[in-house]
Amino acid sequence: MPDAPPDPYHQPPHGGAHSDPGREDVFVTEKTPHLRLLIPLVVAIAFFMEQLDATIVTTAIPDMAHALHTSPIQMNLAVSAYVLTLAVFIPLSGWCADRFGERRIFIIALGLFTAGSALCGATADFPVLVATRVVQGLGGAMMTPVGRLILLRSFPRTQLVKAMTYVTLPAIAGPLIGPLLGGYLTTYLSWRWIFYVNLPFGLIGMALAYRFLGASPPSSSPPFDLMGFALFGTGVGLLEATMEGIGHMSSLTLTGIGFGAAGLILAFGRRSRARVHPVIDLRLLRERAFAIATTAGGLCRVAMNGPVYLLPLMLQVGLGLSPIQSGSLTLLAALGAPPIRLIAGPALRRFGFRNMLLGSAVACAGALASFALIRPHTAHGLIALTIIFFGLVRSTQFMTSNTLAYADVAPGRLSHATSLGGLLQQLTVSFGVSFGAALLAFLTHNQLAPRLAEFHAVFLVLALLPLLALPGFARLRPQDGAIVAGRAARIPDQSGRP
Repeated sequence: MPDAPPDPYHQPPHGGAHSDPGREDVFVTEKTPHLRLLIPLVVAIAFFMEQLDATIVTTAIPDMAHALHTSPIQMNLAVSAYVLTLAVFIPLSGWCADRFGERRIFIIALGLFTAGSALCGATADFPVLVATRVVQGLGGAMMTPVGRLILLRSFPRTQLVKAMTYVTLPAIAGPLIGPLLGGYLTTYLSWRWIFYVNLPFGLIGMALAYRFLGASPPSSSPPFDLMGFALFGTGVGLLEATMEGIGHMSSLTLTGIGFGAAGLILAFGRRSRARVHPVIDLRLLRERAFAIATTAGGLCRVAMNGPVYLLPLMLQVGLGLSPIQSGSLTLLAALGAPPIRLIAGPALRRFGFRNMLLGSAVACAGALASFALIRPHTAHGLIALTIIFFGLVRSTQFMTSNTLAYADVAPGRLSHATSLGGLLQQLTVSFGVSFGAALLAFLTHNQLAPRLAEFHAVFLVLALLPLLALPGFARLRPQDGAIVAGRAARIPDQSGRP
């Protein structure tokens, strides 16, 4: 047995590859050409389900709150519980895939997500809904990272871009159709169907995975750092509880929970630095570009993820729009991603990471503040333009900070960097939803029916967060991410010549 695990790009995937003399191991998609489409299709189902679920639920929040006898503000737990579970259990996914085999874990993850969806739709009690959303989140935490790993180990690098394109298109479609589909199902059927819609996709995905994904043998892997995982998960959970408790708990209780969360996270940080194979490698935060992209960029993400929960609620509770009208407007935020993908490269070459991130942070603050200008008689066309602008600047900020995060990471540390980066991204979704809900609860007199002015105040507070990220982005140097941005030739050497 080798001392180190083989390169995932070149290890024989799924136990079905053989080596020819004088060449690299043959990937399963080279041996069986029809799998070049079928494997991405199976993985795309998982990506689509996760992205659809992230946007379809928020449109139904007012109806769900009424049916489950709780307030719309309290319903943020149904969103944050799912996303927090997703984030906490992501570090476990890669270890499980190596230890027990990718296909087995992928099918189990699809099964958990599908079963969780069925239970969410059948529940008649709010605490049970939160618990079943945790089951969904556990499946989602395994589903997409392991699906991405299956692609990496099934395709040679020369075909990987095409494979990822097949997977990305359904993932983009999820946020586009999610809000409108959620509004339609809520209006004409029931909010329960926003969860039942996952069942056919999950069952088809499990059947296709069992049929077309080869059974990869378990491989040796370092022991899982269970204590580190427990410290991290409990600390993050308590931090989330601190935000959820604003407006509901006493100051003494909140302070105690907050100190407990800080202590556990600090203990995890010390343990992570001392171990050879930590569950999450925080040493990556010593990488300058990665640290700035994830910390300063994280502040922007928290602010820009707040509207995931707040915007549909304001449109329906604050303005009195129907779920279909709300969904038709909020889906416009997802339209910003495709054009930004096309212009991000040329814009980075022209302006560089520092200017792009500084400019997009200011634009994010402006986009959030613009929601405070929406009034009951504001034309729907103007609301639509405001949401489209929000989607454009959010996509610009997210894509630029994502690219910077991995721009200067050494190839040997990329797997750890993508794990930590993905985890932090999911945490910012959870924290954004919870922070927005906590602000609304704190500022609202009647939590069953928040007023439009109270939504406006929350958006104005959120608009301050991207501005707090400006000092971090200002610390970027011209050489940070210069190669990825295509600006390496413009960096002056010590003599001042480019």
